[in-house]
Amino acid sequence: MTDATADQLFDLARLGETAMLLAAVDGGADPDFADAQGSTLLMLAAYHGHADLVEGLAQRGADVDRVSGRGQTPLAGAVFKQHDEVIRVLLAAGADPEAGNPSARATAAMFGRSLPEA
Repeated sequence: MTDATADQLFDLARLGETAMLLAAVDGGADPDFADAQGSTLLMLAAYHGHADLVEGLAQRGADVDRVSGRGQTPLAGAVFKQHDEVIRVLLAAGADPEAGNPSARATAAMFGRSLPEA
């Protein structure tokens, strides 16, 4: 994959371009593709609040508990950004609230919040 193609995939994840990114995954792009910092497409979509894209990537096999180079999971990122719908989608997809460091549960506690139900 060229650097330009990789950059485009990461941009699609950040911008929440669900149809385009899922078409790329359906066409052979790795749903667990990660940048140099270890952030996957799912991590970027979760961090930027794109619940539909997160759900689509999870349905296509993206690892909902993959830890980035910073030790954070997509769920912890969504908790940090307070994206409750993304949190619900990740929990429904089986994300572990104890994975990563700090975990999603620990991140929520830092901000005096609790995790919503899946």
